[in-house]
Amino acid sequence: MGETGMGNGRDKRFEEETLEVKPIFQGKVINVDVETVRLPDGGTATREIVRHPGAVCVLAVIGERILVVEQYRKALGRNLMEIPAGKLERGEDPLSAAERELQEETGYTAGRLEKLASFYSAPGFCDELLHLYLAEDLKAGDAHPDEDEFLECGAVTLEEAKQLIADGVIADAKTILAVQAWELLCIGNPGRLRPE
Repeated sequence: MGETGMGNGRDKRFEEETLEVKPIFQGKVINVDVETVRLPDGGTATREIVRHPGAVCVLAVIGERILVVEQYRKALGRNLMEIPAGKLERGEDPLSAAERELQEETGYTAGRLEKLASFYSAPGFCDELLHLYLAEDLKAGDAHPDEDEFLECGAVTLEEAKQLIADGVIADAKTILAVQAWELLCIGNPGRLRPE
């Protein structure tokens, strides 16, 4: 990578200068802008950009299983099984949001939360940054989903999660990434996290 500048994220050769921003939509969860940009070769183009405040997702390990929630996703017109997750409120600390979302969606609280990674969901058109946390030492309690949230909580083993991915029941990027992270944690820490 060296001489080309690749790999450091600071190469300015491909940067696009924003010439104009037109807000198109402002909603409860997202805003949408259309930007006119100057391209590196001097030409111009438009970019449709979804603005999102960011979100958290929680890989909650209980015994040899992880907690998942099944819910209907209107954009897809079907149910998905996902790890607990939710949108950040403006200025909210991601760790606090992870604690909140875990408790609201599953009823569980974590004795230990550890940040595993932050990643962009769809950087081609959206600035949403997700923060993935590992939750351990879980204690059961009562779930309190948002008033417009209808879901069911369950738990799956690593092998079950991998089969659900193969079957398309787990099909969202954050949950697939979390299952892969869980498998790597199990391989790297066989005494700490052991899948069935």
